[in-house]
Amino acid sequence: SDRQGLPLALSEPLAGNHNDLYDIELQFEVVTSTLEDANISIEGLFLNADAGFDAKNFRNSCDKKDINANVCFNKRNGDLDRDEYFDQELYNERYAIERTNAWMDSYRSLLNRYDTTVTSWIGFNYLSFIVIAIKKF
Repeated sequence: SDRQGLPLALSEPLAGNHNDLYDIELQFEVVTSTLEDANISIEGLFLNADAGFDAKNFRNSCDKKDINANVCFNKRNGDLDRDEYFDQELYNERYAIERTNAWMDSYRSLLNRYDTTVTSWIGFNYLSFIVIAIKKF
């Protein structure tokens, strides 16, 4: 999602019970490739992510794409006084993204556990992207 909460890209759901960082390099590549294919420049972007994404492999994926990762430090990782970039004011702007995620989650057909095929799940998500975009415009 962008700063206004407009969804821009998604990755496919993964079978099984996984955390947010499971296969993150591949999933991040899928999302950034979608943006690049749409001629949306990702170089120099600021990416807000919650503490669940505070991992070296995610930060390295962002660095490889010249994306500034603004990831809240995860207390479980130990030292909170690190040299990595974090801007609390920018992080506070995540409410727009969380609002979009909550809106999408309010529809049963958009949740993985209620859908039987990946294709229909992706289709319903793109349909929700269209509805959100129409509301914005």
